[in-house]
Amino acid sequence: MALIGYARVSTDEQDTAAQHDALLGQGCVLIFEDKASGASKERPNLARALERVGSGDTLLVVRIDRLARSLSHLLEIVETLRAKGAYFRSINDPIDTSSAQGMLMTQMLGAFAEFERALIRERTRAGIKAAVARGAKPGNPKMRVRDPDAIREIRASHKERHLNELLDGRHRWLPTVQRLRPHLPWSLVLRQIRALSPPVRSFSERTLVKACRSLVHAGYADPVILQAAPRLPPDSRVARLVADRLKTQPQSSLREIAAWLSRDLREPTPRGGLAWSPEGVSRVVEQARGLNLLERG
Repeated sequence: MALIGYARVSTDEQDTAAQHDALLGQGCVLIFEDKASGASKERPNLARALERVGSGDTLLVVRIDRLARSLSHLLEIVETLRAKGAYFRSINDPIDTSSAQGMLMTQMLGAFAEFERALIRERTRAGIKAAVARGAKPGNPKMRVRDPDAIREIRASHKERHLNELLDGRHRWLPTVQRLRPHLPWSLVLRQIRALSPPVRSFSERTLVKACRSLVHAGYADPVILQAAPRLPPDSRVARLVADRLKTQPQSSLREIAAWLSRDLREPTPRGGLAWSPEGVSRVVEQARGLNLLERG
């Protein structure tokens, strides 16, 4: 039940001393700090803070503008913490997701964010319709004549936007990839990611590999994840899956793991069925220990 603090100052501010003191005064045992502008996506220590927070912990900030770039970004962070069984609290704002009132405020913020997006869409459509009525041709004029410089610029913009989207959500799914690759094939890694709750990006195997390649090339992931996976016997494959589950969720019972293998991963049993039993999982756990994938105990 730890309090994990996060502080941020923009590039033209002095330091985080005032935020640091306020977070320490609340009892934070660990504080992560970034120096970046409010709109910047480059916040490596925020990603580390979100990875560090565990079940029952609370991420604490002095004000919400120190944490999120936008309302949608704030809601994404809150949802990430909720999925881990963790909470979020701001010292100077009425947000504390461990309380009913704070959770209500968060839900209201979500409704406001959706309202804002709907207004933007409506204004955009109305603006395009009015422009067409005046005889304007929507779209980029240079693209209509296939200008090479315009095409390169748009491609670069799309690539940058795609990378920023990956950076925003990578703390939900990239740790799974980094734990399992290259020990397991992409198909099994994808099944693990699809079993995450709440669901993350809608990946196919091809788009998952492409996303990981983009993060590696940008320096945000270890190149080792792109190495070819070794050919594994089917039985050791299941042992690796169960070992990873026990390392990341050590409180899992044999019955919970059996349901996870059957319902979420749809992993066949040794006899080709899809219904795992706690006894079958127990045998796989012993096998994982025999392969030195788990400590003996």
